[in-house]
Amino acid sequence: MNAARAFPFAPAAQDAPARAPSPRIELDPDNVRKGLGQLVLTVIELIRKLLEKQALRRIESGSLTDEEIERLGRTLLGLQEQVDWLKGEFGLTDHELNLDLGPLGKLI
Repeated sequence: MNAARAFPFAPAAQDAPARAPSPRIELDPDNVRKGLGQLVLTVIELIRKLLEKQALRRIESGSLTDEEIERLGRTLLGLQEQVDWLKGEFGLTDHELNLDLGPLGKLI
């Protein structure tokens, strides 16, 4: 009796087509952690850049006191230090956080 006829749903090994990659996502805990870190840090970096631009506009317009400028500078520097620390924790580089913002250019 032919094996293909005995088990019609199980093709013989030599008749099996090459398997295409599975459309399923391989969930490796380390990759999930790094991917989530990359997403969050990219959003934080985008917001940080926007805050810096807004701060520069306010400084140039003269709407901030010297004390406010100093506090703003310390805050933005502290945020940058935290982002750098988190990049190290997740094993990420600036390149991995970079976004192409189209006509606005690259994020980093």
